[in-house]
Amino acid sequence: MRSRAIRRRGFTLIEVVITAAIVGILAAGVMPLLELDARRTREQDLRRSLREMREAIDAYKVAADAGKVAKPANASGYPPNLEALVEGVPDITSPNGLRLYFMRRLPRDPFADGSQPAAATWGKRSYASPPDQPAAGDDVFDVFSLAPGDGINGVPYRQW
Repeated sequence: MRSRAIRRRGFTLIEVVITAAIVGILAAGVMPLLELDARRTREQDLRRSLREMREAIDAYKVAADAGKVAKPANASGYPPNLEALVEGVPDITSPNGLRLYFMRRLPRDPFADGSQPAAATWGKRSYASPPDQPAAGDDVFDVFSLAPGDGINGVPYRQW
């Protein structure tokens, strides 16, 4: 009688297989939701980074138009590169030679390869290039993602 009680405490092979199948089905249903959540998080980071860089580019332009940043007569007043936003530029109105900084650090495109420097992960549009065919040039008028594909909203990342 004691040996029967010991045998009945464990699970049978069929019970273990059924439990594993149920857990597998539940996991298969959760995986797409986790992938969608990870993609949504990267898209939020992309939106935030684009907004932050565009605000810094506009602040540089305002400072150049106000005469705080030296610009040649034929220049647009936009930064020459993205690094200038972080490294800062001399404030020509400051008697102490202070620098103007527009960003603390340059964000990285969340969809880009992690081995590249942050500035190389972004597409750059110069002031002289048309909006439908952005191209780099003497200045940085706008930035865009180089990531292929479309966002969850159906808009290509390059057009954000």
